[in-house]
Amino acid sequence: MNDQDRDAEHHDAEHHGAEQYDAEHGHGRDHRRLGRELGLFDTDPLMGAGLPYWLPDGAVVRHALEEYVRQAERAAGYRHVYSPVLGKRELYEISGHWDHYSEDMFPPMELGAEEVVLRPSLCPHHALIYRSRSHSYRELPLRIAELGGMYRSEPSGVLGGLTRVRAIQLNDAHIFCTLEQAVEEARAALELIGRAYADLGIRPARYRLSLPGEGGKYVADPELWRRATDLLREVLRQAGVAYEAVEGEAAFYGPKIDVQITDRAGRESTLSTVQIDFHQPERFDLHYIGADGAKHRPVMVHRSVIGSVERAVAHLLEEHGGAFPVWLAPVQLAVLPVSEAQEEQAADLVRRAVAAGLRAELAGPDRGSLGARVRAARLVPYQAVIGEREAQGDLAAVRLRDGRRPGALPADELVRRIGERAAARGTGLWV
Repeated sequence: MNDQDRDAEHHDAEHHGAEQYDAEHGHGRDHRRLGRELGLFDTDPLMGAGLPYWLPDGAVVRHALEEYVRQAERAAGYRHVYSPVLGKRELYEISGHWDHYSEDMFPPMELGAEEVVLRPSLCPHHALIYRSRSHSYRELPLRIAELGGMYRSEPSGVLGGLTRVRAIQLNDAHIFCTLEQAVEEARAALELIGRAYADLGIRPARYRLSLPGEGGKYVADPELWRRATDLLREVLRQAGVAYEAVEGEAAFYGPKIDVQITDRAGRESTLSTVQIDFHQPERFDLHYIGADGAKHRPVMVHRSVIGSVERAVAHLLEEHGGAFPVWLAPVQLAVLPVSEAQEEQAADLVRRAVAAGLRAELAGPDRGSLGARVRAARLVPYQAVIGEREAQGDLAAVRLRDGRRPGALPADELVRRIGERAAARGTGLWV
């Protein structure tokens, strides 16, 4: 049986701890409640509405997710950049955001004779990064990515938890390529999204081709819209995914593929996107030198694998009920000595696990009875109970979050197995 088959076989069992948590706490998997009760994030009125802060365990989840995305992007040929969260008003006038999107932007701040704004998007900055150097057709496609902050002036009435916030950490990337490369680059981005969803345990609800609608603030260029829409339809055809075309959901500068998810209440939202953009390369006068020695206009493919980190974590919390996949879990291994006599051996196992790169924690008798400690660690993927026999033989009695008990294992073998499962990503617990 391969890993994929095992993951499928144990899919329902993997949620055992989360379902037990739901039953005992008497409510569904609302990420706002889970986030506070599990000590992942919170808010404070002095910081402001829509501006959550991350507690240590939440920061662990966020960091693991961000590093996963960066690693996946590096493997796919992306190079990472950093750009500032501020930009001159003129930058967004050129990009079109000021004319089409200013209602969702924070007001300008005066700096001497200049006006600067908190950016509502990363794409104008990446266009400038591309423009800062000359490029040959041999360099294309050029894929640049960033996990960067951006800001939206959301009304107070729509703010909630991590799903609607004013400060957003966006997993964003832009591919500068030739027209002939655009479909393949967008298709590969869609494939990258699919692989990430499999590793995260996310199930897309549907794929949407988002088109302009009546009355919206869209760039007035029918030919631009037609070309971009035709290319995105070809991307979806090559990817072999069913989709629905929906009017009124496009970006102001072009159509996009939206990967839709649903929460436990059945509410739908967009997590990931892929867009083909002819508008901003023209506005910023981007070009590359072709094989003929002449200047040519690149195509700009926008894509986000997990969208905003905030919305991704909110969805993962609700999808898994706090029982995160091994590689995302704030604590991957809880070590439980039966009594004080085994605390030294338990602490040694924690040290070995941490040295191996795992997130391990000692849950000693000072935290209550063994049964109470087992229940408190119900969402931790692995528990290692150390009794007298285990302490004498450098063993650990293993309990999995889904209720399985593989039995006593040598401590080093347990650390190795957990490390292998974490490195493999995915949602499986045991091989």
